[in-house]
Amino acid sequence: MPPTTKDVEHFEAARPRLEAIAYRLLGSASEAEDAVQEVFLRWRAADVERIEVPAAWLTKVLTNLCLNQLSSARVRRENYVGQWLPEPLLDGDPMLGPADTAEQRESVSYAVLALMERLSPHERAVYVLREAFDYPHREIAGILGLTEGASQQILHRARKHIADGRARSEVDGAAARRIVEEFLAAATGGKIEPLVRLLTADAVSIGDGGGKVPARVKPFEGALAVAKFMRGLFTPTRAKRALVGGPVEVHVTTANGGPAVVVAVGGRVIGVMCPEVTAEGIAVLRNQVNPDKLGRATAMWAAADRGEPVFRAF
Repeated sequence: MPPTTKDVEHFEAARPRLEAIAYRLLGSASEAEDAVQEVFLRWRAADVERIEVPAAWLTKVLTNLCLNQLSSARVRRENYVGQWLPEPLLDGDPMLGPADTAEQRESVSYAVLALMERLSPHERAVYVLREAFDYPHREIAGILGLTEGASQQILHRARKHIADGRARSEVDGAAARRIVEEFLAAATGGKIEPLVRLLTADAVSIGDGGGKVPARVKPFEGALAVAKFMRGLFTPTRAKRALVGGPVEVHVTTANGGPAVVVAVGGRVIGVMCPEVTAEGIAVLRNQVNPDKLGRATAMWAAADRGEPVFRAF
């Protein structure tokens, strides 16, 4: 039986939640959209009248699709050119999902999305469903085919892995933004010493070009190496202008709930830098420049009230 208008409306009402779950599970907006569309196709083919709890059915189908994709993604990423980073989402993107609690905000932060790559598929699923969407362990167990006790143990392991990766204490959002603005001013000012002072001694800079644009295969490590790289990155040259295709505008904004630097050319986002700001300084700079992972950010940027850039390079 083809789906009724009511069935389609029911699914569309659930789509934002499903996309938010899929994005956290996969770290990719485009893959999340594809996974949710596959759930819709299965919803259309199902005998909806026999589904007792549609929301639970949709979540289970989606989660298991994402688990399969995560398993195959590990193999694909072994052949990925350079470093793999998640796709950043700018402030206001509905795919970011709920942000009412500290757990929900943390689960979609860029740092945690990157750290979730260390988790097994099941650890990632339990962590996302529990921390970001407050599913009880009984429901998570039903979705994943586990016992409640196993779900609780998996969550404990996942939380420990995330906590181990974020050993430093963080600063509040307003302070983090001020530090990022100060860092950007130092980077565009061309002096090394102010940059080094804003970084932790063991700071790291990671870039994801996906083989599409230049990005160093290995991260820069140590405050001095990162500072030199950042100074060079924001130093205008004729070669860089030719490479990016026009005048560059640099803005400080918000991505994945934290301060971010957006680099745009003619309204097209060509890079998003997400600093991880701690009480000791900036510990990690994650730079997404793979154009395949910036399409959604560009669409959001085009519709945003961007204000004046903090830096222009012609």
